[in-house]
Amino acid sequence: MTDESWETGLLGGTEKTRITLVEYDASWRNKFQTHAARIAAALGGVALRIEHIGSTSVPGLAAKPIVDILVVVHDSTDETAYLPPLEKAGYVLRVREPHWHEHRMFRTPERDVHVHVYSTGCPEIQRNLSFRDRLRADAADRQRYEQTKRELTRKDWSDMNEYAAAKTDVIESIIAAAETGDGI
Repeated sequence: MTDESWETGLLGGTEKTRITLVEYDASWRNKFQTHAARIAAALGGVALRIEHIGSTSVPGLAAKPIVDILVVVHDSTDETAYLPPLEKAGYVLRVREPHWHEHRMFRTPERDVHVHVYSTGCPEIQRNLSFRDRLRADAADRQRYEQTKRELTRKDWSDMNEYAAAKTDVIESIIAAAETGDGI
């Protein structure tokens, strides 16, 4: 289902926010499991895969206290398959990116969980998992990534997306190392 009249990009516009890192919290795993169960119950077989991604999925890594969840569906352009059930389960659509892998992102009203929806076969699925797995396995990359994040949190950002974009070079280098198996 494609409807060019849909609002795309950041729904509701940019939001000025202070980026704050906290030390790793083992309760993030439980929060992921709770939300994964809620998402699975809401979507049933529509959710082909549900994974904990992002910094909160990496033991020992300081992070923004926002749990990122990856959900794979057959076709993320078919919002009728997942948007109403996710909204009913308490998630709010925040990002619609038809020109970037048809990515959708939902969040909780508390803004402490982000749910990223991609279609089967999207390369971003494997990139997210490779990045997570590399950070879990490689202490040097984990430390380098955390140091980069700490340096960036000292700056003033107009939006969380600016902060995320500023991490691109280090993220890409870690994904490249994961794909080639360098250093492990």
